[in-house]
Amino acid sequence: MTDVTRVVPITYMNSSAALKAFVGRQGGAVCTSSNARAVLTWALGRGDKVLFFPDQHLGRNTGYQLGFAEADMRVWDPKRDLGGLEDREVKEATFLLWKGHCSVHQRFKPEHVAAFRAEHPDGIVIVHPECAHDVVELADQVGSTDYIIRAVADAPPGSVIGVGTEIHLVQRLGAEAPGQRVVSLDPLVCPCSTMFRIDAAHLAWVLENLAEGRVVNRITVDPETAEWARVALERMLAIV
Repeated sequence: MTDVTRVVPITYMNSSAALKAFVGRQGGAVCTSSNARAVLTWALGRGDKVLFFPDQHLGRNTGYQLGFAEADMRVWDPKRDLGGLEDREVKEATFLLWKGHCSVHQRFKPEHVAAFRAEHPDGIVIVHPECAHDVVELADQVGSTDYIIRAVADAPPGSVIGVGTEIHLVQRLGAEAPGQRVVSLDPLVCPCSTMFRIDAAHLAWVLENLAEGRVVNRITVDPETAEWARVALERMLAIV
């Protein structure tokens, strides 16, 4: 009798309904940057391997938090046969990290941390776990958006804080913490093009049309996709 390797798929919350549905059908779950550790622990209790859909850096950093090493991880490139991996590599890996990342968090580099520390020797570096692992290793604190908000609020008065995440959040934190200086680690930072599609002008346009009885930009999901995507989400909610 041949041993069967059980692969549990996990997808990040910022993924399509279709991908969530696929994960739901295959016995997996959704995760966020806040609960990725709990969800991955759950997945590894159910199977031998995890197929972690983007963000690859969140999957890698969470794997390290759980005590795994680089040898336990491989990047799966969907554009190449067998993910661009040898059969042996697939069998040996515990984490198969889908090749994908956040375009904003990918920009932060170790040299940004070094430049910040050179200018602010007593400064605090806080980054999101979607940053590359070499940046995470250099940070003072690492956590989700909610974690970063709380960490800035809890920092000592007068602190200079270099943050590695989306620029609008950094600017908001700076405005809400007048006793601290909050700056982006990337001096040439750019907004997240995906998130910025949902801007104030388009939100106002949708609301104005709704007030006049017109529905614009309606988003629909077919019933089967919605059902399985809900299963994946409900599994996450049952874990945390």
